[in-house]
Amino acid sequence: MRILGLTGSIGMGKSTVAAMLRDLDVPVFDADAAVHELQGPRGALLPLIEDAFPGTTGPDGVDRPKLGAAVFGDKEALLRLERIVHPAVAAMRGDFLRENAEAPLVVFDIPLLYEKGGHEGLDAVAVVSAPATDQRARVLARPGMTLEKFEQILALQVPDADKRARADHVIDTGTSLAATREQVAGIVRTLTRAD
Repeated sequence: MRILGLTGSIGMGKSTVAAMLRDLDVPVFDADAAVHELQGPRGALLPLIEDAFPGTTGPDGVDRPKLGAAVFGDKEALLRLERIVHPAVAAMRGDFLRENAEAPLVVFDIPLLYEKGGHEGLDAVAVVSAPATDQRARVLARPGMTLEKFEQILALQVPDADKRARADHVIDTGTSLAATREQVAGIVRTLTRAD
């Protein structure tokens, strides 16, 4: 089995690329979806998060704006939250690997792969990238997004140029869906080719 890390900055099209990989029958572990499950209604982490950050959870799970306000700009609080979340996500990733042990290729979809050191232990990394103008238009079209929020998010992420420089594969989503799909298929062919 080979493990491909999939990452990309906000608005680059990573979710679209992950769907294309699934369409090619490549199992994809979505770290964000795992976090949402753990923090959603009846999520396994709700008691621990509520204990560490009182008033940030409810019947619908974590109140993301309240939890965000509790940790934003506070490195110690963020570290406390990561100590709760990261081991649980790692356990889910382990289950995913066991469930897909026969697959020749699996993908770890990790938005903050370089920011959090998640690139260790991977066979290759693919970065999803698009021109900055495309990225900006996509992100600002999202409900509730503002230019200020977008700039704050970008400031916390490794710059796109650095991600591309460090990647084994760059998937350009600033082109047609068909062209992007062909890039994805080419990477899958390369990584599943018998040595």
